[in-house]
Amino acid sequence: MTTVAADLAPTGVLRASINLGNPVLAQGTPEAPAGITVDMARELAKRLGLPLELVCFDAARKSFEALTTGQADICFLAIEPARATEVAFTAPYVVIEGVFAVPRESKLTTVADVDAPGVRIGVKQGSAYDLYLTRTVRHATIVRGSDGVDVFRAEGLDVAAGIRQPITQYVAANADLRLIDERFMQIQQALGTTKDKSAETVAYLTGLVDALKADGFVAASLSAAGQSPALVVP
Repeated sequence: MTTVAADLAPTGVLRASINLGNPVLAQGTPEAPAGITVDMARELAKRLGLPLELVCFDAARKSFEALTTGQADICFLAIEPARATEVAFTAPYVVIEGVFAVPRESKLTTVADVDAPGVRIGVKQGSAYDLYLTRTVRHATIVRGSDGVDVFRAEGLDVAAGIRQPITQYVAANADLRLIDERFMQIQQALGTTKDKSAETVAYLTGLVDALKADGFVAASLSAAGQSPALVVP
């Protein structure tokens, strides 16, 4: 255990990168963050006997950069090939979905309709769905901004991409939009650390995530944050 703690947190403080830009995983402010990722970071620090520092960001790409530039020791990010070259991921603890919103009068009704010439999709730069759509879209154009909905509005785009829960809430509050209910991707959220950590450390993190799923910790944390416990990966 001492070996894992020293390997994972060489400064003597466990620094956890928290993405407040994903409201399913984290809520609150940088001064008072909450949510499943915060709870998991605290549990890990407690088990390792380490003080905890929460380093908060408003976007996944910034959270990723904090890990890869040495500002953080662990992260909570979606498993993506573009990240897996630099991040050692555990198995996922939560799976969320990526969905599209379109203007109510749009002719686009299915996910397949979206990938067509002339269609412009607004995404949050560096998000899991940006990385996924960059890999998979063949005909449509991806337009990146600080927020997918914001760039969709600002530039009059055809489609806004995002996470199901906040996109669904946004559509419900904006009568000029509708949801394409079919998901375009599953987003597997995992705990990660840098690739230079030992196999023992990565195995410890993997075992911790499995244990927190199995004993109901993840489901209880999601419920406490107002999120569905059904998001937990079996």
